[in-house]
Formats: sequence, structure tokens, C-alpha cells
Amino acid sequence: MRSHLLNDTTAEHYRRSVTEGIERVAAKLATTDRPFTGVTVDELTPRIDAVDLDKPLPDTTAALDELEEVYLRDAVYFHHPRYLAHLNCPVVIPAVVGEAVLSAVNSSLDTWDQSAGGTLIERKLIDWTTSRIGLGPAADGVFTSGGSQSNLQALLLARDETKSENAEHPTKMRVFASDVSHFSVKKSATLLGLGPDAVVTIPVDRDKRMQTVALARELERCREEGLVPMAVVATAGTTDFGSIDPLPEIAGLCAQYGTWMHVDAAYGCGLLASVKNRHLLDGIERADSVTVDYHKSFFQPVSSSAVLVRDAATLRHATYHADYLNPRRMVTERIPNQVDKSLQTTRRFDALKLWMTLRVMGADGVGQLFDEVCDLAGKAWELLAADPRFDVVVEPQLSTLVFRHIPAGVTDPAEIDRANLYARKALFASGDAIVAGTKVGGRHYLKFTLLNPETTVDDIVAVLDLIAGHAEQYLGENLVEAS
Repeated sequence: MRSHLLNDTTAEHYRRSVTEGIERVAAKLATTDRPFTGVTVDELTPRIDAVDLDKPLPDTTAALDELEEVYLRDAVYFHHPRYLAHLNCPVVIPAVVGEAVLSAVNSSLDTWDQSAGGTLIERKLIDWTTSRIGLGPAADGVFTSGGSQSNLQALLLARDETKSENAEHPTKMRVFASDVSHFSVKKSATLLGLGPDAVVTIPVDRDKRMQTVALARELERCREEGLVPMAVVATAGTTDFGSIDPLPEIAGLCAQYGTWMHVDAAYGCGLLASVKNRHLLDGIERADSVTVDYHKSFFQPVSSSAVLVRDAATLRHATYHADYLNPRRMVTERIPNQVDKSLQTTRRFDALKLWMTLRVMGADGVGQLFDEVCDLAGKAWELLAADPRFDVVVEPQLSTLVFRHIPAGVTDPAEIDRANLYARKALFASGDAIVAGTKVGGRHYLKFTLLNPETTVDDIVAVLDLIAGHAEQYLGENLVEAS
């Protein structure tokens, strides 16, 4: 069994095995003609259940053969231009190279003596990102597992930084977020012991951006009622609409009320690398904390994210010392331990993927890719707005479109709902394309999340025709049954 350990004596075995795995994936990518096979849970479950994990296969080749059957053949492939569903991007090759390196070396980024240069690379990338945001010379941050963890840590810092005579009573603290903000805001408030009423929902305008007049009113009401306005969460790229809240106005209100400003830029962070559209993030430099997900709009493999703060000192609220890991003396010895800033202890060297990307492609290269998908969304919006078969909710700021099919001659909203739900389900089952769904005003809508620069206007047109066809088929079958 020692022959399977990766070390100096097994380097050649490692090279052959990994090469064989890469060749399988490369062949799959080269021959995949649709994003999904349409396999069902009932079809796939027996294949997985039949695997006896207590009886290993004879070699890596056999394991890869089996993997083809239970995973690779029926995986959802985000690289396909007709995968248009969630915030999943195709990944760039330099990042995948970085993934291979970090997995094999297996550094842990919690302490210097487990990572050495990895610690400094992560810190360099944090500095690069805070500089792009404009947070100032005292800024800092740490890589995280994703936007939800980043939002949780940011609100933890906001809670512990809150200065008020009521600060010792968490149930008096309030967090303000728009009604289309990410669900992790409410989840974080619950995990932090703030209570179910802690998140005050602020309505949005017709462009799905937080209404600052309503925010000002709620902040004032909070103060009048003796509550603590702990934080405002502004979103730079909402999950459903890609909308960006009015950051300068929100920053002004946060300054007026002494409230922590957090910007959830998990989606919109790609604009940090954009030459063309960077201005859409104006105001983000005034935030106290920012969430970024490189694995959304920097085309990185999952996971690759970070939470950034204006004042490095605020990260002390996540600092705990253990004699066996990061004793206090290391601070005076200037030994850089990233665990001092993180909610995690053992942590992958995910920063290496972004490092490789920037060193090979440069920031402008990444930004150009994100600009391309934003431009595509604009063209798709024009198509939808001009097509009488569809109702589109809002013109996109980023690369997301929410719409629904409106069948000719059908006026019952519930029937239109059912037609759209059926169309999405039928499209997924066919494997020809994948789109997401959501609700707007209590009604069912479909969603394009465009993150693939290889997707074309022709792809959009084809998928819209497929959606309309499935919806009309559903309505036709219902009419036949009813007659």
C-alpha cells in the first residue's frame, strides 16, 4: 500500500496516474456536445449504490473506467456554451495547473511552518485585491471557502466592532440588506446569535437596486427605537439579477449612522479587473469589508474566494492562539500565520490558482473575459425585449437575465407559471441546455446566468426557441387532455 503514497520513490507512478486522469477529462471535454446527458436520480442512484467501497479495484485505470460510468459521463459541464444556469464559470487553464500543483504539494495555509511561500503568495494576492478595491494601506483579508463564509466572517467582525451601550445585547443589533440580497446574510445573522428579526429587508427599485430612501428611513427608525444599526450589506451583483446597489449613497448613510458597510461583491468582483466597466463598482472603496468570489467572475475552479477588510485590526475578532499551532510569541517574532485571520484552521492553498492566472493571463485578460459575458447579456436583453414570446424583468448590469415565456392567448398567471416550470424541467431532462429559475413577485421566472465567453447570440436564440417549444408543448398537451 505504500506504493500509493506520493513521495520521491513514487514520482513516476504519480506522473503516469495523473496523466491518465487528465487524458480522460481532456477527451471528455473535447467530445461533450451538450452540457448534460439528462440522466435522472433514479437512473444514477443504482450505479452508485452498486459500488462496494470495501473492495478496491485493481488499479487506477479500472478506477477511472468506473468513474466514467458513475460521474464523468453524466456530469454537468459548465464549459459548454449552453450551460446558462447558475453562477458557475468555465475555468482557465493556468488556474487548473495551479489546482494540480496545490493538490499534490498539499500545503496548509494556516501556519507559516506548513506553507512558507504559500503564505506570502496569499498575502500578496490579498494586497493586490484590496488595492484594486481601494481600501487603503491598512487593509487586509484572508481567502475563504466561498461567499457565504466571507459574509459570515464580515458580519462577525461588524458585530464585534459595534460600539454601543446596547452592544452587549445581540438581539438589539440590526443588519440591513435588500430584499434580493444573498440568503447567507440571514443565515449569518442566525449563526451569530442576532435573532430572526435581526435582518431588516430594504425594498429595491425597478432595476432591483436597494432603495436608499427606504434604507435611510429604516436606519433612523432603528435609532429611534433604541436598536443598534450594526451593518448594511450592499450587494454588487445580486444572484438573481446581477444588480449593483448604489454604493456611494449607501456609504454616505453608513458614515452618517456609524454603521459598518459590507459589500457582497461575490459576483461583481470581476469588475475589479475590467478596464471597461470598473466604474460600476464606484463607492466600494468606502466599504469596511468586501466579499469576493474569484470562482465566479475570475474564472477560477471552486473554491477561490476572500473576505477583505479596510482595517486589518478588525481581524483580531477571529484570532485565537494555541500553543501547538500559533502561540502568541509568534506575533512578536513576526511569523505570519494566516490562521490568525481565518475562521478555518486547515485550509487549502487556493490562492495559487489566482496567482497562476494573473502571472499567465494578467488582470486585463481576466477582465476582458468578464466584459465579454456582460456585453453578451446586453445583446440577449435586446433580443428578449424585442421578442413578444417573452417578458424580461430588468436590463442587466452584469451578465444575468430573468425572464419568462408568455404563451400567446394564455392570460392565467398560474398556467403561465406551470408552462415555464415545465419548460425548464423538460430542457434539463433533454440535456440540450440548462437554465435556472427563480420567483419575481410570487411568479415563476427563468434565468440566464451568462459566464461563458464562448456562448454566442446564436446559442441564446436557440435556447429561447427550445424554451418556447417546451412551454407550447406543455400547453398543447393540456388542451388535448382538457378537451
